[in-house]
Amino acid sequence: MFLCVLLACVGIVQCFPNGQVAGACGSLLPEHGVNAQTSPSPFNVTTSKTTFKEGEEITVTLNAQSGDSFEGFMLQANEVGLTDPIGAFSVADSAAQAIYCDTVANRAVSHTSASNKTSIQAKWKAPASGLKSTIEFRATFVKSKKTFWVGVKSSPVTYISTPVAPTVPSNPDCGKTKVCFSQPNNCDPTTSTDCHFMAVQKSSNQSEWIIEIFGQADGYVAIGFSDDKEMGNDDIYICSKDKNGVLQVQHAFSTGRVAPTILSLGNVSNIKTALTNGNINCSFTSRNAISTGSRAASTGQYYLLIASGPSSQGNIQTHTKKFVSGTKADLQNPSTVTSNAEEFPPILKAHGALMLIAWMTTGSIGMIIARYLKGVAKGQGLGGKDFWFTAHVSLMLLSVIATAIAFILVFSYAQDWAGGAHPVLGCLVMILSLIQPIVAIFRCDPQDERRFIFNWAHSFIALAIKAIAVAAIFTGLALFEEYKTDGWMLKVMGGFITWEALMYVLQDLNFRARKKDSEIFSCGLMKPEAILLLVFVLGNLAFLIALLFGIGTT
Repeated sequence: MFLCVLLACVGIVQCFPNGQVAGACGSLLPEHGVNAQTSPSPFNVTTSKTTFKEGEEITVTLNAQSGDSFEGFMLQANEVGLTDPIGAFSVADSAAQAIYCDTVANRAVSHTSASNKTSIQAKWKAPASGLKSTIEFRATFVKSKKTFWVGVKSSPVTYISTPVAPTVPSNPDCGKTKVCFSQPNNCDPTTSTDCHFMAVQKSSNQSEWIIEIFGQADGYVAIGFSDDKEMGNDDIYICSKDKNGVLQVQHAFSTGRVAPTILSLGNVSNIKTALTNGNINCSFTSRNAISTGSRAASTGQYYLLIASGPSSQGNIQTHTKKFVSGTKADLQNPSTVTSNAEEFPPILKAHGALMLIAWMTTGSIGMIIARYLKGVAKGQGLGGKDFWFTAHVSLMLLSVIATAIAFILVFSYAQDWAGGAHPVLGCLVMILSLIQPIVAIFRCDPQDERRFIFNWAHSFIALAIKAIAVAAIFTGLALFEEYKTDGWMLKVMGGFITWEALMYVLQDLNFRARKKDSEIFSCGLMKPEAILLLVFVLGNLAFLIALLFGIGTT
């Protein structure tokens, strides 16, 4: 009787020197009657690759460190955070064997005997389909019956999808099975060389979206779902080139006129990408809820957005093209939505017009008069001041006033610094424009020995204002060009800079000729510098009118 009680108090200890330990699958716990070690393991698990694709093989190595050895082991592969064995192992080492787990062959690897081992290698093959998660290899190492380490992990091995080229989307199914939006309206990506296209199709079980993106761009094409026509609080998917030029799909959320916040891709599968002749083409299936910040997947009706532009080292840059649907689309009901001509905010048009007038006409003319026309009608003027001086001060004062009004208008509208470099350049122009007349008020007499300091400072500030103003105009016109597709306004501005440089060269040649009592040409009573000024004004007005027309029709 005493012997029976004693045996009942003794725990059952099972040892498997032959490695048939299928009962430990998942947990990796040996039934040795003692707890596993908690100190760092003297053994490690390494892999031949850090990424894997469907059906790919990875060599897994179990190593002992510092002259140690292990008698037994068990190795399996798991999705990170889970314990179910996955994939299939094969071994060529006589000290190792592939074993069953949950009635599935080759799910794990274990020892064949209790002999001491310092290194074991096995090959693991990923499933041909179904596994799209990061994995890790976990092992138990048994040094002796009472000394063992459980769950020693390898570094994570990341899943990367095998690129599959999508078919080029076409519009015959638009309005039948898909919600489509394109620019130009109703363009066909299969035939058009400049068609931006997106399509959204609800799956048959109503639990997921099939999304197609297509467009020609240097770096990326993005599509979005919005509650309004403005950028901000939009759910976005981006098809873009990574730093190696390979297309990738990203999920993002727009918070305004800044780069969108990249999110976890979430529940997105069946990704297909293709890059052909500059055309970016992506399709994928998403189970993610569409979120626009204040609400998540409520009515299912959204304005549709398409934007495209360049990327740098895998990071998207400011879009060069943007299109917004004219009406909301009900994603539950197949339809074709079109874009209306979107009116650029009038207050921004006024801002742009004032800045062009200030620094293409009044400012430019005032500067060239001060530099080259001091000798025209010398001694004649108003209030004891020569005509050139009166004209210069009046024109520059008008430029400062126009700049100040433009500055106030745009900041009262935007109330932020969105727009990249443009608002910074605009602020510098405004500050220097205010400094210039203040410096002029406190200038010393022309005969003062320190007058040269004012002359140099006045000229330097004027040159800085001109250069920064030109840069501000270029960046501002680029923002206007987001609402156009031909980019002609930037070309006109480039022509204006060339024209202005040419006129300065001619005036300078005439100025040097006058010092030698000569002229570059003669025209009766009118002096060459006056004629050049007239031509300069007429040319500037022509360029100005062209750009004002472009802004007005944006």
